Amino acid sequence: MGEEIATESFSDEDHRRFAARCRDGVRALEQVVARPGFGDGPPSTGVEVEIGLVDADARPAPLNREVQAAAGDPDLDVELDRFNLELNTAPVMLAGRPLGAIHDNLAAGLGRVAAAAAGVGARPIAIGILPTLRRDDLGAHAMTDSPRFRALQAGLRGLRGGPFEIGIDGDEPLLLDWDDITLEGAATGLHVHLRVPPGAFASVFNAAQAAVAPVLAVSGNSPILLEHLLWAETRIALFGQAVDDRAPIGAAWLPSRASFGHGWIASPVEPFAESVALHVPILPVVGDEEEPLAVVATGGTPALDELRLHHGTVWRWNRAVVDLGDDPHLRIEMRALPAGPTVADMTANVAFLLGLTLALAPQMGWMCRSLPFEFARRNFYTASRAGLDATLLWPSQEAPSPRPFPAAELVRRLLPVARAGLTGMGVEAADADGWLNVIAERVETGVTGAVWQRRALAAVGGGTDRARALAAMTEAYLERGATGAPGHRWDLPGGAGPGTRGS
Repeated sequence: MGEEIATESFSDEDHRRFAARCRDGVRALEQVVARPGFGDGPPSTGVEVEIGLVDADARPAPLNREVQAAAGDPDLDVELDRFNLELNTAPVMLAGRPLGAIHDNLAAGLGRVAAAAAGVGARPIAIGILPTLRRDDLGAHAMTDSPRFRALQAGLRGLRGGPFEIGIDGDEPLLLDWDDITLEGAATGLHVHLRVPPGAFASVFNAAQAAVAPVLAVSGNSPILLEHLLWAETRIALFGQAVDDRAPIGAAWLPSRASFGHGWIASPVEPFAESVALHVPILPVVGDEEEPLAVVATGGTPALDELRLHHGTVWRWNRAVVDLGDDPHLRIEMRALPAGPTVADMTANVAFLLGLTLALAPQMGWMCRSLPFEFARRNFYTASRAGLDATLLWPSQEAPSPRPFPAAELVRRLLPVARAGLTGMGVEAADADGWLNVIAERVETGVTGAVWQRRALAAVGGGTDRARALAAMTEAYLERGATGAPGHRWDLPGGAGPGTRGS
């Protein structure tokens, strides 16, 4: 949920000054990114993963501060709920063997977290939503003690004017009202960052918007929420509703603060301008007396603290990021992938998403015309709901376009495209092939993390004592995850193969 703040109480004047500073920040950013040489540098990527914590019974362990203190790791941050942490990894250059480096960095970081967690009676788990999570694990007592999180909740709840309404269809539909934002903390993901120069930003960003649906269809790992069997990637539905600041009556026409977006973009500044134009600030922390336009006028580079803070409270599944530190540049943060099942799975998902995005970027001129944005949005939510059983629309250079494909068939068609995208950026063929082969195996077995969880739950008796069965399934997930083998190779509890239902 971003960086910490020092206050959680704001005046009307704070809101006025903050909004004005954001508007000036957009105009300043337009001038900064237009400067010759801004953002130049070799392409790089990096990841961050949100981790759950469980106890000896595979139940949520609200010990993130304790684990963070025991780890003493500057790359480990607390998340919204007390049973979650976020692990950040250092960026790596795209050329060479970046995927192997991402795998090794994630494995080392998660190993450090596991060692620290063991000392306080907890275990880390990389999974989209904790299957053992119950309603009494959430609520005010579950929120990490942080001014930022309290201020976020106050701001969102104040705009909404009532409880958050959760309505998710699926095999066992879930309907409930929730008074705080801790349900959002139930969703843990893998975020991928890609550095992009300003001149290529719009095409690469649009490519990420097109690429994410087939990648998500073969990566789902969040089928269970509060003991209900729902979507293949329930995180997507949950997050959008758990932080929805729109009043349920009278303001439903407003754009959602957590969404797929509203259209193909034409410039790198457009996502920032959209955030300022469409959404009321909820963390109006006014920084020092820097005036962005005045700094730009003298040839300086403004920090744009207000604009970046506000933009960080608008949660697009693909989000533009501007870094104005020692090496100013633009990045795309791809936020849709789930955590887990293993480091190998996550690395493979990163490979597919990055490769496909890079390969599609030069083609987005015709693709944007042949795939209306509303169909890209439809693909995203269809893939989230149905996984490899989804039917996705994909652009064609011959009319009519787009055309429907079963998700599994589309993934098979796109894997060579992703490989070309990676190798075209200098990734060694062996590095690309090793991880994309994991995706190829997964799609042939049809066993995503979500599919394995459903089958494992059935194998341990999910129709009887649901809570006990979920604990047994989660324990089996942890045991198999510890081997490092990709999830599609796991057997089911009782020894049945992953391609059968088992008993």
